[in-house]
Amino acid sequence: MTDAIALFLILLGLLFFFSGTVGLLRFPDAFTRLHALSKADTLALGLVCAGLALQADDGLLRAKLLLIWLLVLISGATCSSLIARAALAHGIRPWQR
Repeated sequence: MTDAIALFLILLGLLFFFSGTVGLLRFPDAFTRLHALSKADTLALGLVCAGLALQADDGLLRAKLLLIWLLVLISGATCSSLIARAALAHGIRPWQR
């Protein structure tokens, strides 16, 4: 049963990675692309790490997976914010209809 749940979480994470990639390719400007990537990739990595943690035998490995996800969570939000501010500072405006 644990293997099935782990496989489901990993496959769901891969689906979110794919949707973030589609958002990167299809959205019209830097701000919507950043939004798609930061949200989808953070959730996807969390799901993949959760699936891998279910398969891990060692508590230390589970802690490392959690730490990796937390570091990516913090750095992803920070980098997205910095990129958006730099785009605004260089005169790139958000897309409007």
